[in-house]
Amino acid sequence: MIMDEAGWSCRLNGEVIRLGEVSPSRRLLDILREDMQLTGTKVSCEMGRCGACMVLLDGKPANSCLLMAYQCEGRDIVTIEGLAGPDSDPVQRAFLEEGAFQCGYCTSGMIMSVKGLLAANSCPSRAEIEEGLSGNLCRCTGYGSIVRAVEKIMK
Repeated sequence: MIMDEAGWSCRLNGEVIRLGEVSPSRRLLDILREDMQLTGTKVSCEMGRCGACMVLLDGKPANSCLLMAYQCEGRDIVTIEGLAGPDSDPVQRAFLEEGAFQCGYCTSGMIMSVKGLLAANSCPSRAEIEEGLSGNLCRCTGYGSIVRAVEKIMK
């Protein structure tokens, strides 16, 4: 899909969306939160250091605060809302069971990073889990329970 008279488009959470004219330099984070009302993708550092705005772009974790509209044109984007369904997602369930959140602000970004990690490596080592989460910052120091949640998924 390319930007044409129909406007900017992508596949968002499994559904093709088309917006009117979108500035090519508009951030994906702003499109998601303002245009699509998907507020599970959080705003925090706005410079790609904290991971609170993490989404999956073509199946790989990406900071939506660093992605411009032109980079996402016609691509597949999944947000935390895209994991909703009749059955809870195994990663979300493991986070709940292990108490892998405190304030919860980083949780959606952490979950999206874990989804990307497990899609690329279904049985990561502890070091690989830590590396996979290295782009996410938890200010409440909940890393131990987050790593345990990922390890629980693999059991």
